[in-house]
Amino acid sequence: MQIFLWLTPWEKSLTFIAVIAAAAILFVKGCASRQPPFRQKLYFWIGLAALYSVSQTQFEYYSEHEFFMHRLQHVVLHHVAPFLIALARPGAILWAGAPLKGKRWIRPIFESRPVQQLLSIGRQPVIAVILFDGLIFFWLLPSVHFLAMIDWRLYRLMNWSVIITGLIFWSLVLPPAPEQTLHRSAGCRIAMMLAVMPPQIVVGSLIFFAPQELYPIYTLCGRAFAQLDPVTDQQIGGLLMWIPASMMSVIGIIMVIRNELQHSEHAINK
Repeated sequence: MQIFLWLTPWEKSLTFIAVIAAAAILFVKGCASRQPPFRQKLYFWIGLAALYSVSQTQFEYYSEHEFFMHRLQHVVLHHVAPFLIALARPGAILWAGAPLKGKRWIRPIFESRPVQQLLSIGRQPVIAVILFDGLIFFWLLPSVHFLAMIDWRLYRLMNWSVIITGLIFWSLVLPPAPEQTLHRSAGCRIAMMLAVMPPQIVVGSLIFFAPQELYPIYTLCGRAFAQLDPVTDQQIGGLLMWIPASMMSVIGIIMVIRNELQHSEHAINK
């Protein structure tokens, strides 16, 4: 019974549930027609489950009452889950699973000039890097963070913004699908992942070494772990931003290098 209680949403978001459900249904239908490899399906389902588990379960209670749990939530929303979903390269599968009427309605929107211009801007390496790090730092400004944690609309906007920027960034930098022709060079993608690391380390270390409580909202709202003092809570949160988040870039870089070596070996063997 405890597991079912844990899986119930702390604060239900019908929009979030609908998006997750729609993605799951489209992916299942798309897999039936395209038959992707098991690894690709595994990445997608783990990534989708990770998004849901930190946003629509009792986990969210802890993320609203402890700073380090909030940082752990954002490591998942911004790094781990988007990384896995981007690695699954689900675009073609999701499109294959969409109903014909839906495709007729969606295609003109995506092919419209404003949407194409917006996508073109978002795909620019400098813009993608700025958005990826910049939004995280914006929401971590103490005054902004305070408002986001007391206003459910800002709180959900914050979470959606880190998910979307995470998906944009990781889909740009991870090894592309074989059928993709428009993608950045390996050097560019490695440079992008290297570029986002120092700012995260700096901000994480600033939070870690802060001698005073930067985010009193967690004390005001009541902490989930009463035995954990505010400064220690911040230190753990800073470390989560400093180390695991940066390590995701390291993993991504290794994957890009390995992908390039495999392509080079394949070209030599041909």
